[in-house]
Formats: sequence, structure tokens, C-alpha cells
Amino acid sequence: MSDRRKFAAIGGALLLLFGVALGIGALVGDPTEPTPDQQAVAPGLSDQAAGYTLSEISAPSAANQPGTLRFHISGPDGAPVTEFTTQHDKKLHLIVVRSDTTEYRHAHPDLAADGTWSIDWTWNAPGEYRVFADFVPGSGGDPGDLVLSRTVPVAGTVGLQPIPPPLPVATVDGFTVTRTGELTTAGGELRFDITRDGVPVTDLDPYLGAYAHLVALRAEDLAYLHVHPQGEVGKSPPGPQVSFHAQAPSTGAYRLYLDFSHAGAVHTAEFTVEASAEAPTTGDHTGGHR
Repeated sequence: MSDRRKFAAIGGALLLLFGVALGIGALVGDPTEPTPDQQAVAPGLSDQAAGYTLSEISAPSAANQPGTLRFHISGPDGAPVTEFTTQHDKKLHLIVVRSDTTEYRHAHPDLAADGTWSIDWTWNAPGEYRVFADFVPGSGGDPGDLVLSRTVPVAGTVGLQPIPPPLPVATVDGFTVTRTGELTTAGGELRFDITRDGVPVTDLDPYLGAYAHLVALRAEDLAYLHVHPQGEVGKSPPGPQVSFHAQAPSTGAYRLYLDFSHAGAVHTAEFTVEASAEAPTTGDHTGGHR
């Protein structure tokens, strides 16, 4: 029986965490990091790839405790990497999510001259978190875009939340976002239409080099999907529809986090989708990397 089912079976009983690293592999799962073979089907779940390593993460140990989140990335020579290529307007994207797919956060830490990344940080709730670093080391070229991650335990009593059911509509901060298109193992297009008070939003702000940004995680183990925006800022309409190309590594439930900016404020609409093995029914992949 999976850990998620265990929690469901006891009616959402509370789990007491005392900073024990449980490994986020299956919500509160096996503490072992994926093997290289597993990494092939579970992208982003390792702290090492292509000779690069994500260091241990220093962060506050309890919820509602202000502090600093710090880490560095070492290269094949073992030294901290100090040069990164800007992608989507930033040198590194920090994605943080709790094991039950709640408490999602997308942030951009600062890089010091010695290769240390840091950002002011406060955990909103206790639990087991996976921290992803999405970056391109050096000045581009090989090895290209890498995603490394580690788990961070935050002490306290936590009730894990069930994954929301798959629904085509999400609301956030007065916006309504409607999803169309399917996520499949063959690849396809996901489209999101954004309205406010029933009126299509046609003046989205450019955000991270596009009119929206999408992060997709496999619900079972938080494997990280690369998705690709369709269209370009200045050449495509700034709403009401934004679209992305995505390909699921396996069937099953996935969580989607759509970040978009309007009137200078960033909003995040969350969805659950079920990936199928069916062939895509939408257009081919065009556009840049996620």
C-alpha cells in the first residue's frame, strides 16, 4: 500500500515530523535518492546529473521561522559553479513544493561571487519539501538545462492533503483559468484561457520571457516535466490564451502550476490532470524551452 493510501486509510491522521528526512519520492516515502536507471524515468529527482551536484540545502528547520535558504552547485571539478546562463530572464529557477503537491513556490535566489545561492525564506507549513534548482551552467552548450533537487524536512505536525480531482477550471485571485488539451505520453498541447469577471484577459504582462510559465510535476513522486511555451512575447497576443507543449514520461496524475502576471502581480492557477498513453490530437511542438 502506498503512503498516500496509508494516510487516506486512517482518515487523514496527523504525521509528526521532527526533521527526519523521509525522501519525497512517494509523498512520504523511501529516503533513498533515485538510481541512475530510475532517473531516466523520474527526471529531476536526483541531486546529481552530468557531473553537477546540488549541495545540501540550509534553511529554517520549522514553519513560520524567518531565515535564509542557501545552497551551491558544484561542477565536474568539484568546485562551486559561479557562472550560469540566463534562461527565461533568470540565471536559476527555484521550484519548491511539499510532498502532497501543496505549498508550491517559484522563486529566484541571488548568486554570490563564491557560487552561493541565497534567498530570504519562511516555510508556511511543516512537512517534507522537495527543492528543485533549474539552471544552465556556464555559458551554455553542454550539458544544457539541468534540474537537480533535494528534500528538506520542516518540523511540526502536518496533515497531508489529498490531490485535488482533475478539473478543467481553476480560480485564483478573481481570475478564472480554463484548461483544454490533453497531457499524453506522446506529447501534446495544453491551452489555458484566462478571464476575469467573465471578461477575457488580453493584457497579460510578460513573465519570465513569456506570457505565462508552467511547471508540471508527477503527483506520485514529483518527477519534474519540462514544458515548452508556444509563441513569443511581442509576436503572440498577450492573452487570453496561453499554450504549452508537454510530454508525460508515464501515465497517471500530474499537477500543473500556471504562473501568469497581470498588472504587475503574479498569480498561480493549479490543476490536476491525468496523463494518458493516447496519441496527441493537437499541433506539433513549436516555441522555446520552458
